[in-house]
Amino acid sequence: MLTRRDFHRAATAVAFTLGAGAPARAADPRTTAPAQSRFEVMKTDDEWKKILTREQYEVLRKHGTERAGTSPLDKTYAPGAYHCAGCDLPLFVSETKYDSGTGWPSFFQPIEKAVGTTVDRSFFMTRTEVHCSRCGGHLGHVFEDGPRPTGLRYCMNGVAMKFVPKTGS
Repeated sequence: MLTRRDFHRAATAVAFTLGAGAPARAADPRTTAPAQSRFEVMKTDDEWKKILTREQYEVLRKHGTERAGTSPLDKTYAPGAYHCAGCDLPLFVSETKYDSGTGWPSFFQPIEKAVGTTVDRSFFMTRTEVHCSRCGGHLGHVFEDGPRPTGLRYCMNGVAMKFVPKTGS
């Protein structure tokens, strides 16, 4: 039988184990923005907070993730482009969007030179993080389980982007 004391010991051990990894996670690309000197658009945290919503700031600047199925952009398929919510750089075009069934907007290819990638070793796994090439904002992750022609799935946070409808013909 698990006593209250045993439970607290086990909880402390788990907390200590997770906490012991904190220094390694602090240098993780998911929790540390890519080097600001690499980006055309650079702002202080206070400047970002003035132009972004709380949710946009949490995702773009703090590498958060919105809940699956909460973004209206997941089901947006009109002709147009998806821009970075931080700096307005066009990232993806609607022709490369598809329904991955994940609950996040998914694309098989970004616009050339619009995104960059870094290694994300958070949550005891290795993934490829995708960020805006102009401002360094965290957009989501890319996986190798997408459709042809690339076989890639750019799984993006909708709150990190804004949809700009195509105008004219």
